[in-house]
Amino acid sequence: MAQRPQESSPDSRQAARFLTAATLGVLLLGLSGITLTGTVLALIIATPVLVLFSPVLVPGGIVLFLVTTGFLFSGGCGVAALVALSWIYNYAAGKHPPGADQFDYARARIASKAREMKERAKDYGQTGQYAQQKGQEPTQQAS
Repeated sequence: MAQRPQESSPDSRQAARFLTAATLGVLLLGLSGITLTGTVLALIIATPVLVLFSPVLVPGGIVLFLVTTGFLFSGGCGVAALVALSWIYNYAAGKHPPGADQFDYARARIASKAREMKERAKDYGQTGQYAQQKGQEPTQQAS
């Protein structure tokens, strides 16, 4: 005979967890509804004031937006520069930062292509001189 696994009924801890989560979820949902209602009411009340002061507020808002965006962009560039300098320092110190393998691979490929192009240029220069010498021979024979 096959034995059925015993169905476990939820213990008191699981029930308490469920009730706590459900209570918090309902409270947060109610709070978000109240916040949305308050925001809509504030917007309805403030709209006439915003329309009256829009010749002043709109350019001020644009300036505030541009200044905030500029500061955030500047800070982001500064953080990116610090991260890049930190990575370079760690790479130079031999600490093998993330991405060092890809960097070494790319550097080796670029060096390989540079050597290949140098050889091609050398070969092209030699064949070009050879062709120039061959081109000058008939003119020297004719004179």
